[in-house]
Amino acid sequence: MKSAAISAIEYHLPEHQVSNSDLTQEFPDWSVQKIADKTGIDSRRVSAPGECSSDLAAAAAERLFQGGVDRASIDYVLFCTQSPDYFLPTSACLLQTRLGIPTSAGALDFNLGCSGYVYGLGLAKGLIETGQASKVLLLTGETYTKMLAQEDRSVRTVFGDGASATVLEAVDIAPGSPAPIGPFVYGTDGTGAPNLIVEYGAFRKPMDTDGAPARPTLFMDGGEIFAFTLATVPKAVNALLQRASLAPGEVDLYVFHQANRHMLDHLRRKSAIPEDKFLVHLSTCGNTVSATIPITLCEARRAGRLKRGAVIALVGFGVGYSWSAAVCRWTAD
Repeated sequence: MKSAAISAIEYHLPEHQVSNSDLTQEFPDWSVQKIADKTGIDSRRVSAPGECSSDLAAAAAERLFQGGVDRASIDYVLFCTQSPDYFLPTSACLLQTRLGIPTSAGALDFNLGCSGYVYGLGLAKGLIETGQASKVLLLTGETYTKMLAQEDRSVRTVFGDGASATVLEAVDIAPGSPAPIGPFVYGTDGTGAPNLIVEYGAFRKPMDTDGAPARPTLFMDGGEIFAFTLATVPKAVNALLQRASLAPGEVDLYVFHQANRHMLDHLRRKSAIPEDKFLVHLSTCGNTVSATIPITLCEARRAGRLKRGAVIALVGFGVGYSWSAAVCRWTAD
């Protein structure tokens, strides 16, 4: 029988780096060490003026094509972003033509943040296993730094820009064997929307509304986000293991959304995950939103920690509120 599996994965970061030393020049009461201790981040990448999320995603995809993926074989493009080039057209359509993907391919954007990569895996799996597509290019790309207030150190120390590209395709598995991707657990609680929001700039509150900032600006209530995460994520992990009929010890690696080191430490302890099975990679790139999980997977592969056959729990959570978790049995080389 046919099942969807990841066959290739890459990522791309913008060139410009903002270090903790750079930030302490703007916020002298926060030391370099204090920022590192609170966030686990030493530097983050920031997109250049005019450099958009689709530019980053295209660069990540080109790395896949240079690595041997045939662009002509892609028959669906999924692009997860909350910082699109335009209200319309869909950025995925722009990426289709920019990347030289056949016009017979489907293409769509979906607006989701830190849980978006796992949601994207679910969408791609559905497309492949229902016969709608045979090879899906799942892209993530964010330029959150363009929405950060210059004076807001709580978000400027955390967020960075980045993109990822993942190819999923059909593979043969024996009847009764576990699928390479799945099962999934999802969750949504829209009551948390005001706690992580870009309030002005679309049609509910246009930029000419009284009280609007000079440009679309992100607001985050860190305390509320932290409380939501601690209350929700460990339950989602337990629900995923139960749905997959896995004991905690049967999972080789856990890859959570890389929000910040402080939050990850609390989640690991509350979920009773051994430190050697819990991957962290954000010190040199920051919180890149929907790209954090694939970036961490890429770095684990390069470090030799992600081996063929590994059982991985992927867990995304954040803006929305939205959360998602999935089991992935690694089949890529």
